Amino acid sequence: MSLLITNIKQLITFSGIAKKGGARPQKEDLSILEDAALLIERDKISWIGKESQVGLSFPRKRESMDILDAKRMVVLPGLIDPHTHLVFAGSRHEEFALRCEGKTYLEIAKEGGGILSTVRETQKASLKTLVQLGKERIQKAKSFGITTLEVKSGYGLSYEDEMKSLNVISELQKENSLRLIPTFLGAHDFPPEFKNKKEDYVALLCQKMIPVIAKQKLAQFCDVFIDEGFYTLSQTKTILETALKHGLNIRIHADEFKALGGTELAVSLKAKSVDHLIAITQEGINALSNSQTVATLLPGTSFYLGKTPFAPARKLIDAGVTVALGTDFNPGSSMTQHLLLVATIAATQMKMTLPEVLSAITYNAAKSLGLEKEIGSLEVGKKADLAFFDVPSYEYLLYHYGDNFCKKVIYSGKQA
Repeated sequence: MSLLITNIKQLITFSGIAKKGGARPQKEDLSILEDAALLIERDKISWIGKESQVGLSFPRKRESMDILDAKRMVVLPGLIDPHTHLVFAGSRHEEFALRCEGKTYLEIAKEGGGILSTVRETQKASLKTLVQLGKERIQKAKSFGITTLEVKSGYGLSYEDEMKSLNVISELQKENSLRLIPTFLGAHDFPPEFKNKKEDYVALLCQKMIPVIAKQKLAQFCDVFIDEGFYTLSQTKTILETALKHGLNIRIHADEFKALGGTELAVSLKAKSVDHLIAITQEGINALSNSQTVATLLPGTSFYLGKTPFAPARKLIDAGVTVALGTDFNPGSSMTQHLLLVATIAATQMKMTLPEVLSAITYNAAKSLGLEKEIGSLEVGKKADLAFFDVPSYEYLLYHYGDNFCKKVIYSGKQA
């Protein structure tokens, strides 16, 4: 089956970004094609060109094709959210009210709120309930132009409930409506019953959970939350090395509240991504600048928690670090799936340029997931994931913040 898309006002291909590997994006690297057309065959892009070239390129074949009129919309690669906690039950709106009154995220967590309050609700929820919640959230993500989502477990914190969460992601993958990248985050926090025997929980993660998850192929990545009051550098190293031994790729929550050496550890282990980085040190930036590890920044979290400063995007980009952006969608510290809204926050609060921001939610986000050869830019041979926006120009996407201008999504060659 062939699908010819015509009448595209601007096709933002990002092919220049791809050639540079994601570092230091400039306007010319967006590789914008005006008055464009694009041909999809099966699930891949087979031709890109000017609208005026269609008749010459397909003089006979066009009559047998399906034609989609883009109606002068701006077309980007399907957006990629490389950091979400989509599998959870319950709400933490009461905690939001407490933070508005002056309590901090860490204070609420120490009083039994935070991650553990969502753990309790997620443990009580059935697999069926979590799958239904997941379906609704996937549809919401798609409505914003997102075609790939990284999805973490981490609100189970027991063998049974972490397996349940990963099986939820497996069930959602069967829908084939978006690309889901499952990540095992059993080391999100410590369960209350292991409060005074944390090494026993680390042993449970390494000796039971990771081997089973890897054998059953329930996750592509393993993640750890290293920070003050959570996992130590030594514990994180043990977990990540175990994950690598069992064939999982690794990513890491690091340097959110305090730098404990997590970034440097992740780089030494060739992690695909290090996420948060609000408190990253110059040593951490230097380590990233000499590596292929992507810095995934989550400005929606700083915004939502009322934290300053934001992660030092300018220092990272100027040092040659490849920077991605994610929503960190979760019920406690970033309750949004609107990736372009998060992108506007990155532009205004972290002083990222428009090419830097747009690359961070397309090609660079793909690189953080190890998928840059398949998705993240519109090039012949890559997966046909596209998002259509009814805006006068690509610059409008971040300018008119909060509204949703996505009108259509194509995922893997099919209209979603």
